[in-house]
Amino acid sequence: MAQQRDDKERDWRPTVFLPRTGFPMKAGLPQKEPGILEKWQTEDLHGTLRAQRAGREKFILHDGPPYANGDMHIGHALNHILKDMVCRTQSLLGKDAPYVPGWDCHGLPIEWKVEEQYRKKKKNKDEVPQKEFRAECRAYAAKWVDVQREQLKRLGILGDWDHPYLTMDPEAEATIVAELLKFAESGQLYRGAKPVMWSPVEKTALAEAEVEYEDITSTQIDVAFEIVESPVKELVGAYAVIWTTTPWTIPVNQALAYGDDVEYVVIGHDGKKLLLAEILLPATLARHSSENGNDVDILWRGKGSDLAGTKARHPMHKLGGFFATLRPMLAGDFVTTDAGTGIVHLAPDHGEDDFDLCKANGINPVFAVEADGRYRADWLWLPRTDERSNSVINARFTAPDGPICEDLREAGALLSARNDESTRHSYPHSWRSKAKVIYRCTPQWFVPMDQPLGALEFDAAPLDGIGGAIAATASVPTATLRETALKALSETRFVPEKGRNRIRSMVEGRPDWVLSRQRAWGVPITLFVNRETGAYLVDKDVNARIVAAVQAQGVDAWDEENAQALLGEKYDLADYERVTDILDVWFDSGSTHAFVLESGRWPALTRPEGYDGPPADLYLEGSDQHRGWFQSSLLESCGTRGRAPYKAVLTHGFTMDAKGMKMSKSLGNTISPLDVMRDYGADIIRLWALSVDYTADHRIGPEILKGVADQYRKLRNTFRYMLGALADYDTAEAVPVDQMPELEHYMLALLGDLEITLRNAVDNYDYDRYTRALADFCNEDLSAFFFDIRKDRLYCDAPDSAERRAYRTVLDMLFHALVRFAAPVLVFTAEEVWQTRYPESDSVHLLEWPELPGVSADKARWENLRKLREQVMEAIEPMRREKQIRSGLEANVTVPGSAVPYDFTDADLAELFITGPVTRAQQDAISVSKSGDSKCGRCWRHLPEVAEEGALCNRCADAVSDMELPE
Repeated sequence: MAQQRDDKERDWRPTVFLPRTGFPMKAGLPQKEPGILEKWQTEDLHGTLRAQRAGREKFILHDGPPYANGDMHIGHALNHILKDMVCRTQSLLGKDAPYVPGWDCHGLPIEWKVEEQYRKKKKNKDEVPQKEFRAECRAYAAKWVDVQREQLKRLGILGDWDHPYLTMDPEAEATIVAELLKFAESGQLYRGAKPVMWSPVEKTALAEAEVEYEDITSTQIDVAFEIVESPVKELVGAYAVIWTTTPWTIPVNQALAYGDDVEYVVIGHDGKKLLLAEILLPATLARHSSENGNDVDILWRGKGSDLAGTKARHPMHKLGGFFATLRPMLAGDFVTTDAGTGIVHLAPDHGEDDFDLCKANGINPVFAVEADGRYRADWLWLPRTDERSNSVINARFTAPDGPICEDLREAGALLSARNDESTRHSYPHSWRSKAKVIYRCTPQWFVPMDQPLGALEFDAAPLDGIGGAIAATASVPTATLRETALKALSETRFVPEKGRNRIRSMVEGRPDWVLSRQRAWGVPITLFVNRETGAYLVDKDVNARIVAAVQAQGVDAWDEENAQALLGEKYDLADYERVTDILDVWFDSGSTHAFVLESGRWPALTRPEGYDGPPADLYLEGSDQHRGWFQSSLLESCGTRGRAPYKAVLTHGFTMDAKGMKMSKSLGNTISPLDVMRDYGADIIRLWALSVDYTADHRIGPEILKGVADQYRKLRNTFRYMLGALADYDTAEAVPVDQMPELEHYMLALLGDLEITLRNAVDNYDYDRYTRALADFCNEDLSAFFFDIRKDRLYCDAPDSAERRAYRTVLDMLFHALVRFAAPVLVFTAEEVWQTRYPESDSVHLLEWPELPGVSADKARWENLRKLREQVMEAIEPMRREKQIRSGLEANVTVPGSAVPYDFTDADLAELFITGPVTRAQQDAISVSKSGDSKCGRCWRHLPEVAEEGALCNRCADAVSDMELPE
C-alpha cells in the first residue's frame, strides 16, 4: 500500500541499506604494505604453504641467479614478479610450488666492482694475496645479496628468503667442481689455443653472453702484399690487395686467403700491378686516391683456384725473422665478395676462420699480443716508443696516422686508409667495462661440441652432502653435445614459441664452449696436467678428494699448499701442473640445477623417488639468456645427464621508457622500482608488470604508471563495494542457484567464463591476458553492469527479499572467487581485502582455486540486451546534459519492439536500464521523454503508484513497515 501523504516530508535515508565497510577507498599502499609483509614473515607464510601443500603435485620453477652487485632495477622487478606469479598461480591450483631465490656470486661483475674500489684507493689488485682478494669479493657479494633480498621481498615476492642458494657457498662450489670433473672423467675437456673473445681491459676471455655490439668508426685500410712466387707468371711482381678494419692485426699476418670460384684480375694502376676480385674493382678503386682516376688496364684474369701455390711478402719483411717468411695464398670457403677486395689477410691469433685455415695448413699462432692488448716486448715489430702505452683497441693507435699505418705507408704498402662516418660498423664490446674486445688466441680449456660423448657412467656412491654431483649415475647417448642439446631443445616447451628457433640457431652455430677465465674470483678448474704428456689427470680418488676439500674450505682449497695432499701418495706434484684458471661463470650458473634441484638440500625442490625427467618445470629469464643461462644450463646438463634440466623455458623482453627507448642513466630515463614502491606501492608495480605483454619489449613511465594506478583504484573499489554490500551477510540467507533471477544466473555464467579464461592464461603463462580479463570483468561486467543494476535491490529491498538475498548470495560467490583470482597479482591488497572480511582467518594466499557452481545462460540473448541498454543510455544522455532530467529514473523510454530479446517484461527492462517505465512500440529508434510521475522519497523511482512527490512506492512502504521510524 502507498505511504500516507503525511510522510512525504520524512527523511528516508536512514532506512536505505547502504554498503558499510571499514575498507578505505584510499589505499595508502606505501604505508600499509610493509606491515602486511612483516606479518607474513612473522607467520612464515612460505613455510606454512609448503606444509599445507606437502604431498601434492609439484611445480618447480628454478630461479636463475642474478648477479649480487647492485640495487634492484626495473628488469629485476619484472623478472621476479613474473616468477612470483608463476608460483602463486600454480599454488592457487593446489600444487606444491615452492620458490627458492638464488644469486650468482662469482665472476667479473663482482670482481670488477672490487677492483674499482682498489683503483680509488690507488691499490694494485695483483699485489694483494689472492685469498684476501677473494675474501673481499665474497664480502661484497654477501652485502648485495642482503640488499637485493630485502628489495625483492618488498615487492611481495613469496619465497624461502632465509635459505637462498648462493653459488659462493662451499657446497655449491663443490658441486660445480664435481660437475666439471664429470666432463673431465668422460673425456669432454681439452686444452687448446684458439682465438676467443678477449677483453684487454678486464684481461680475460669473455663468453658471447658477456658481449654487446655497438656501432663505431674504425680505420679501414687497403694493403698491398708483393707476390714473389706463383705458378702463374703474370702474378709475380703483382701485389695482392687486402682490406681490413683491424689494422693492428697486420703485424701478425701469416697468410692470405682467396675464394676458389671468385673471378680475379690483375690491373695496372698508378705504376703497380694489383690483384683483387674483379667484381670489387670499382669499390676498391673508389677508396684509393689516384692522379689517374679509375683508369686501369686489365693485365690478367683468372679464377681463384689459379692462385694455388702463390706466395707473397709481408709488407714489413725487411724486419727479418717472422716477417721474412713468405705468406702463402690459401683457398678459404669463407671468402666472399660482399665487401673488401676478395682477398683476406689471415692472422691466426685473431680470427676464428683465420685460425682454422692456418691450422689446417700447418701455420700456428705466435701470441704476439698480450693480455692487456699490447704487443709483447720482444716482438720484432713494435710501435714507436711514445706509442708503446697504447693498446690495440685504442683508436689513436690504429688511426690513419698511427704507428701501423705510418710503417705501412713508409713501406709503400698502404694503398688507402680512412676513418670517418663511411667506415661505421658494428663492433663487439664488453658489457661490463664497455671497452672494445678483440679475438685473441690464448691457451684455454674447452668442451667440444662435436665430439661423440660415448656412454658415460659415474659412480653411484654419493659423496657426503653433494647429492647429484659426481655421485649421480648418468647414461648419455653416443651423440655429440651439439646433437644432444638440439634433441633436448626439440623436447622442450618454449614461451613464446619463437624462443625455440632463437636458441636452436645459437646452439647449431656455436663454437666449442670456452670454460676457462684468467681471473681470481670464481670456481677453479681443478685439474692437474702432466708436464710431460700434457694430458690432465683422471683419477676418481683424486677427484673425490678435490670435491671434499672444496666442500670443506671453498675455492681457497685449490692452492699450491694443498696440491700434493689432493694428489695423494700415488702422484708427485713435481710431475704435474696445477691449473690456475677459473671457470666461466656461465658454467657456475649452468650447474645450479645440480646443486639446487638435485642435492636434497631444499626438500621442497626435491622430486619424489623414482622421478625420471628434467628436475625443473620451468626456467624463466630475459630473452638475452638464450645466449646465457638457458644455454649453459642446457649444455651442462646434456653433457652430464643427456637431457635438458628444464621442461619449459619462458622468456620476457626488456623494459623501455615511455617513448620506447632503452633505459640509460646517462639519458636520465630510468625508472627505479624502489621509487615506484615509495610513491605508489608494490601492488602498482606488480599490476604494471602483469598487464604488459612481457614476451616483447615493453614500456614504463610516469604517465603509464598513473594509468596503472587508475586501473588499481577501479579494482580496489570493486572489492570495497563487495565488502560493503556483504556487511553482516550470513550464509543462512543464501538462495539456491536454481531459485535465482535470470540476471544472477547470467553473472554466474560470466564468472564461469572468466574462470576458464584465467585457467587457460595460467596454463599458457599469459599473464597480461589474465590481468586484463580480471580487470575487464570487474569494471565492465560488475561495476558498470551488475552492480549498477542491482544497487537498487541492495539499497531498497527488504532484507528478506528473495531478489536481494539472491544478489548477496552471488556477491558472496563473486567475492570468494575474485579475491583468489586477484591474490597472485595484487598480493597486498588481496590480503587486506580478505582480512577485512575475515580478520581472524589465515592468509588469503593459503587458499586454492575456487569451486564454481557451473551455471549456464543464454549469453547471446544477454549480449543483445546489453547493447540495447547502452543505446538507451546514449539516448537519455542529451536530456541529462541539457538538465531536462537529473537521472535515467526520470525518463520514460520507448524501444523498438523488435530490438528487445524475448521473455523480458517492460518492468524487467526498466530495472535493467535503470529508467522510468519502458514500453515497446513499432518504431525504428529509441525515444525518450520526461516522466510525469511522482518520485518515491526512498528509492527515487518515478512511478504512477506514488501519490505525491516524496511519498513512498509500494515496495518501499512494505520495506519500512516493520522498521521503527523516528518521529
